Amino acid sequence: MDLVLWERFQRELRTIAASIRSDAEGRYAGAEPGWQARVEWTLLCIENIASQLTEGRPKQAGGG
Repeated sequence: MDLVLWERFQRELRTIAASIRSDAEGRYAGAEPGWQARVEWTLLCIENIASQLTEGRPKQAGGG
């Protein structure tokens, strides 16, 4: 059961990151210097956290 919850949280984090990315892309041109780099760094952190949620955990039978 825990793996199912971790995988759900992982999907939710990736959905949030995708939403942030799509919202930010339209703002890059008029943003202050360094803003894009900070957004990309934040997205990388979110993706790293999402990846670590199920890293090293055995997959459950029947998918997840």
